[in-house]
Amino acid sequence: MKAVVIPELTGPTAARVEEVPEPEGAHHRAEGRRVLVDVHAVGLSFIDPLQTRGKYQSGLEAPYIAGSELAGVVLEAPQDSQLRTGDRVAGIVWQGALAERALAIEDYLVRIPESMDYVQAAGVYMNYSTGWYALESSRVQPGGMVLVTGAAGGVGTAVLDIARAQGISTIALVSTDEKERVARDSGATHVVRSTGAWLEEVKSLTDGRGVAGFIDMVGGDGFLDTVRALAIGGTGVVVGFAGGTIPEIKVNRLLLRNLTLTGIAMDVMEKEHPGTLERVRHGVQDLLDAGRLSPAVENTYPMADTARAFESLENRTAVGKVVVTVKES
Repeated sequence: MKAVVIPELTGPTAARVEEVPEPEGAHHRAEGRRVLVDVHAVGLSFIDPLQTRGKYQSGLEAPYIAGSELAGVVLEAPQDSQLRTGDRVAGIVWQGALAERALAIEDYLVRIPESMDYVQAAGVYMNYSTGWYALESSRVQPGGMVLVTGAAGGVGTAVLDIARAQGISTIALVSTDEKERVARDSGATHVVRSTGAWLEEVKSLTDGRGVAGFIDMVGGDGFLDTVRALAIGGTGVVVGFAGGTIPEIKVNRLLLRNLTLTGIAMDVMEKEHPGTLERVRHGVQDLLDAGRLSPAVENTYPMADTARAFESLENRTAVGKVVVTVKES
C-alpha cells in the first residue's frame, strides 16, 4: 500500500510517498485490540511538522509513517467492540494515518454522520476534542464570553464552532483579513486584530470587565495581555505555544484578581482520572449527532504534496484545518 514516509528527521521536506507493508497487529496504544481503518483523508496538526524534526515530546525515530489524524471506514474491529465493519469514523492515531490503511484506537474514534464528507471529518477529532475539553476547563457557561487566541487555526476554529453550539459568546484574536474571515465563518461573535490595541477592544466589548475565560493556543510575548483580558475570577486555559516561546508570569497577578490558569492534557488526566477520554469523546459525538459541528477545512493537499502541507503548519501560513486526501470520497 502507499504511505507517506519520513525517512530522516530533517523536517517537512523529508516526506515522500512510498510502498510499505500492510499494517500488522494492533496500534501500540490499543492494548492488543486491532482496529483497521480504510483511510480516505488525513487531518494534520502541529504534531506532524514537529515530529519530522524529532521535536514532539512523544516523537518517533525515523523512518516512520506520518499522519496524526484520520477519517475513513472501519475494515476490522474486535467482536466485542462498539465499532462495526463499515462504520464511518474519524479519530486521532498520532502516527501512521498517512497511508491507505492504518491502525486506530477505539477510545479515540467517533462516528461521523452521513451528511459529513471525509475531508471535513478529518478535521474533527483532534481539534474538537481539544476544543471541547478546553471550553469545559474554562468553566465559561452559556451566556458567558471567552477570548480565543490563534482563532483561525484548527483548534481555534473548533473552539469557536463549539462555543456557538453551546451558547457561549466569543472574541476571536487574529492577525489578517483572511484569518478574520475564517474566524467569522466559524462562528466568532466578535473579532479583534492582534496588530492593534486589541486588549482595549476586549475591555470595551465586555463593558470594562474582561472575559470570563480565554483559550490560548499562542503563548509568546502577548500572553501577559491575554491574562490581563480576564475578568476578576476568570479562568485561562493554555492549549499550546504556536507563537514559538513559552511565556512566564508572576503569580501575584493571579492572587490579586482571583484568576485561575490551567493547562490541558487529556492523556495525563485519563491516567489520573479514568473516564476523561470517554467523557470528551461523548461530548464531541453528541454535537456531531445533533449536526451542530462544521469543521473549517481551508486547505487540502494530495498525498504527493504532504511536505507542502506540513510546511504550511510549520510556518503558520495555514488557516483552519489542513487535510491530505488519500482517496477520492
